Amino acid sequence: MARKNPKVEEVNEADIEVTGHPKTWAAGVPGVYHSMEPAITHMGAGRAGKTLLAMNQKDGFDCMSCAWPDPDHRKTFEFCENGAKAVTWEATPVLVGPEFWTEHPVSELRERSEYWLGMQGRLTTPVHKPAGEDHYRPVSWDRAFTILADKLKSLPSPDQATFYTSGRTSNEAAFLYQLFVRAYGTNNLPDCSNMCHESSGWAMGQTIGIGKATVSYDDYAKADLIIIMGQNPGTNHPRMLTALEEAKEAGGQIVAINPLPEAGLRRYKNPQKVKGIVGHGTEIADQFLQIRLGGDMALLQAVSKRVLDAEARNPGTVLDHAFLAEHCHGLEELKAHLAELDEAAVLEATGLRTEEIDELADRYLKAEKVIVTWAMGITQHKKGVATIKEIINLLLLRGNIGKPGAGASPIRGHSNVQGDRTMGIWEQMPPSFLEALGKEFSFDPPREHGADSVETIRRMRDGGIKVFVGMGGNFVGAISDTQAAISAMENTEMSVQISTKLNRSHTVTGAEALILPTMGRTEIDLQESGPQFVSVEDTVSAVHASHGVVPPVAPGLLSEIAILSRLAQKVVGDRVNADWAGFEKNYDLIRDHISRVVPGCEDYNGKIRHKGGFVLPNGPRDSRKFDTPTGKAMLTVNQLEHVERPAGTLILQSMRSHDQFNTTIYGNNDRYRGIKKGREVVFVSPEDLAALGLSDGQHVDIHGVYQDNLERVLRNYRVVSYPTAAGCAAAYYPEANVLVPLDSVAEGSQTPVSKAVIVRLEPAKAHAPANVAAG
Repeated sequence: MARKNPKVEEVNEADIEVTGHPKTWAAGVPGVYHSMEPAITHMGAGRAGKTLLAMNQKDGFDCMSCAWPDPDHRKTFEFCENGAKAVTWEATPVLVGPEFWTEHPVSELRERSEYWLGMQGRLTTPVHKPAGEDHYRPVSWDRAFTILADKLKSLPSPDQATFYTSGRTSNEAAFLYQLFVRAYGTNNLPDCSNMCHESSGWAMGQTIGIGKATVSYDDYAKADLIIIMGQNPGTNHPRMLTALEEAKEAGGQIVAINPLPEAGLRRYKNPQKVKGIVGHGTEIADQFLQIRLGGDMALLQAVSKRVLDAEARNPGTVLDHAFLAEHCHGLEELKAHLAELDEAAVLEATGLRTEEIDELADRYLKAEKVIVTWAMGITQHKKGVATIKEIINLLLLRGNIGKPGAGASPIRGHSNVQGDRTMGIWEQMPPSFLEALGKEFSFDPPREHGADSVETIRRMRDGGIKVFVGMGGNFVGAISDTQAAISAMENTEMSVQISTKLNRSHTVTGAEALILPTMGRTEIDLQESGPQFVSVEDTVSAVHASHGVVPPVAPGLLSEIAILSRLAQKVVGDRVNADWAGFEKNYDLIRDHISRVVPGCEDYNGKIRHKGGFVLPNGPRDSRKFDTPTGKAMLTVNQLEHVERPAGTLILQSMRSHDQFNTTIYGNNDRYRGIKKGREVVFVSPEDLAALGLSDGQHVDIHGVYQDNLERVLRNYRVVSYPTAAGCAAAYYPEANVLVPLDSVAEGSQTPVSKAVIVRLEPAKAHAPANVAAG
């Protein structure tokens, strides 16, 4: 039964409480409580039980948050705290009704926090904001599609529209979306991958021929050593802690490399085991390296040099010579390059001691099977691509790709962002995919590369893109340089959001705007041919079905596939040989096309119905085949460059709190870091506070320090004395996006450099409003 909108109290910097020191362990009984309490409170016991018990089960639905893989043998409770929060957020029966739009002008909604917006409930009817007006108005579905179709058909060039995608989109919807967009005539297909793991795809594609993990779930328990870099599993993908616990129980070692000491990397109390409830739990990291921001590349080069030095001392005993000779290219060049590595420069860049690096190298040399796993703490740097190439170098030297218990493991942060890319959501899909797509649907897809996320902002700002369509996600909230993003979106003629709930991108609009409400992954999708299911791909290339289990929260909601099918009929019609109406009625028809277009998806309808799904082929993992120009894995030479920090400044990284997923804020607390009732905080080490003449609890303005002479500032942030790496600071995402210039991107991948922002802290100006960006 539908519930009314809750009263949600806004908080500000004056409400913030710091409860003490950061936690030294994750999960346990508090993890259970913080999973179940909001689920039962907001959904009711019946709906909570039905959804949570079906999440990540082979006959249930896939979690809509992270892309962590599922074990073959599932537990009854195969979900984590933040997965439960994600389900609660989506499956809530709280609804945004027609009266909401009368009561709340867009200008008022724009002043609300992400938390308040999300807590208003599920969107239920299409709404339209006409140009020059400050209110959305409910409209019929047909009217909404006509408004959008007329606008798209009126543009002088298809390239004047862009089509963004979030990782929550299913494989079927993603395939249909990219078909529609290319049938319309453009490759403007930016997605959330541009902002997170694009650096991984670039680096791995160039070195081993595939931008995906070369491990399976089971490999974690088989590894002798797991090196975790730039990630916080306890908050961002908590079920990974169970895999790490299994690795420790099997005798493996774990090294954590991170600027912050995260609770989940220290100790894990598994709430499904007795020792996790009443016992000590499992110590996770055997070694913790508190590295300076931007120092990972130097550390990796230093470890690889130590490996090569050990081989020089004991020829034939350290490197995997057979593997290197048969499968790799570039060893001699790498040796010559690392022979010149400056140890003093390494120590300066990393902030580590020689003994710490020696210990890591010794662990690597003693391990026969090694996994290196990483996330945005590695990718969102200027040298993110080069750093990941150094990860590949280190793995290749001892043959740690293509054997059980070893490999490269980027952890995707969104549930199906990898599947979206497999299905064609990319502005630079290879010619082979476009040729197969054109052949299947009897048309000639555009070949010119489209705009990625950063380029989309540039083109909207400059007037080259006039219509923005977003299928899921929160583009304005997620992208760097918030003021630039706001100005760019306001410069469009129309913005369109296909969404389940409100977020910042619904309040920052083009002259004209539409919101098209869609069903969630938890909901039963009943079409003309019967109940439908969709499919997703996780971070280790396993593809499986996802079935909704509860009725939609409101009548008249359409699935993403239904929305796309109806829109495509109005915009492109029979321009391509596609049965748009049939796709909405029966998703098997879409999967039949996928089987003939997407490599590895042959007999898609058959394989996806296998219990647990199937795994896509992966050359490096399966047979040590490397799809590179040489046919071999590439050892690469990368010039070391560390982040320069002018006197009086700090290097700041953005990060999630424990009560959020990407730009979705579930609450204003971060219990593992000891923060309650607010997000306007900056974490700084006691030593740096003393050096800067600041104190714990003081309020400061955080100024971005860049050469473009634009002022970027967050005002009235509370300083929290915290054990960060020396010279480094941290603040929450997406608020800290204000400080990241649009043109500050990783070399090659164009990923925003959100983990190395040079800032200056100044005592706050009296009475200044919090969270203000000046442009």
